[in-house]
Amino acid sequence: MPGADLLIKNGWVVTPDATLRAGVAIHGEQIVAIGNEESLPSAARVIDAEGLHVLPGVIDSHVHLREPGYTYKEDFATGTMAAACGGVTLVLDMPNTMPPTATREALEQKKRLAAEKAYVDYGIYGLLEQENLDQLLPLIEGGVIGFKCYMGETVGQIPAPDDGVLLEALKLTGGRGYRVAVHAENNAVMQHLIRRFKAEGRTDPLAHVDSRPEICAIEAVSRAIHLAEWARAKLHICHEGCKEVLPIIQAAKARGVDVTCETAPHYLFLAAEEMERLGNLMKMNPPVRYRGHQEALWDGLKRGIIDMIATDHSPHAPEEKQRKNVWEAISGFPGVETALPLMLTELNRGRFTLNDYARWAAENPARAWGLYPKKGAVMVGADADLVLVDLQQESVIRAEALHSKSKVTPFDGFKVKGLPVMTIVRGKIVMEDGKVVGTPGWGRLTTSSAR
Repeated sequence: MPGADLLIKNGWVVTPDATLRAGVAIHGEQIVAIGNEESLPSAARVIDAEGLHVLPGVIDSHVHLREPGYTYKEDFATGTMAAACGGVTLVLDMPNTMPPTATREALEQKKRLAAEKAYVDYGIYGLLEQENLDQLLPLIEGGVIGFKCYMGETVGQIPAPDDGVLLEALKLTGGRGYRVAVHAENNAVMQHLIRRFKAEGRTDPLAHVDSRPEICAIEAVSRAIHLAEWARAKLHICHEGCKEVLPIIQAAKARGVDVTCETAPHYLFLAAEEMERLGNLMKMNPPVRYRGHQEALWDGLKRGIIDMIATDHSPHAPEEKQRKNVWEAISGFPGVETALPLMLTELNRGRFTLNDYARWAAENPARAWGLYPKKGAVMVGADADLVLVDLQQESVIRAEALHSKSKVTPFDGFKVKGLPVMTIVRGKIVMEDGKVVGTPGWGRLTTSSAR
């Protein structure tokens, strides 16, 4: 066997199905061998992973890197540096930038910016909105990973398409194998309640939660699933934090609808009651819900109703979060750097296994977005996207230490046990011991195999 460029030895290799004591040999950008030390080639550099676990690199399928148009919040360089420090090797970037990624021209602009700055690999969502049906095919031809549809109010004030447009778009994208991700909230109910609460003089943080009751998610998820089922389309439910939608998704999967679902650490670890302490720092769309939802979401993950963990990494300037009037404070906070330590902390408490996490954080998103097994897998022939984690290392999340431009997080001060200590993207080490060692521009556009 020819020599390798990089050899990781003495670690525990983790896949969704097994954990084995083995080494991983990398040549160029791919994994070329997995096995015991005697069976592996020599390498230019050898990493001793004694005491560490070697996982497939995390795929965060829901991030907002804010470029172009909002680079005071984040850009491709800072956002992907944060990703690398969080063990993330691939991010999928949302389209509500300025201009939104609704045309081929806007897509090409974003591709040029990302190619210059990204430290990790990236995919780019195209926008599905009321006026751009004629742009969906050009966006597919340009290499989008899939599409995002905002069914409810979001940052950027992108109007939701009507159901006729959404149905036609689902038929078009589904016929070509592309998945549509939906922000599934009923906008009419939300706007009615927002107007009512404003008239009543409510400006408290919990007014935001109360303006988006569970029925907003129940109705919108149901509608999106029925439209996708009729259109024979691929559907993805974004950032789900509502327990009542889980039986709806479960029933759709059981009857053969190609629907996937994500949740995020803030829905698993936080409850709306904590807004009394954290205030508008915790404001997020959809909202973090009251106690009683969190355990159901964990159960949904374990049962495969929820397929994956994503973060909805949503950086903003601190002053945009710190406004006291909830209607004036913006929704969102960064998450791409904190998700893995939070999840490893819960793993150390015995809630799930590393095999579960490899499935939720790597294999399932890779399969959903047409990337598997090139991405999301530790196997010969796959891209050498890996994260080495130390389950015993302890730390404290500090907002000021985040690599994102947005130095705000509701997890500030959380004690964590389990950290990423090395991130490898296509054979290149981009983070080592918490420090970015990669180079801007190493990250590469990743496209769906449906293309």
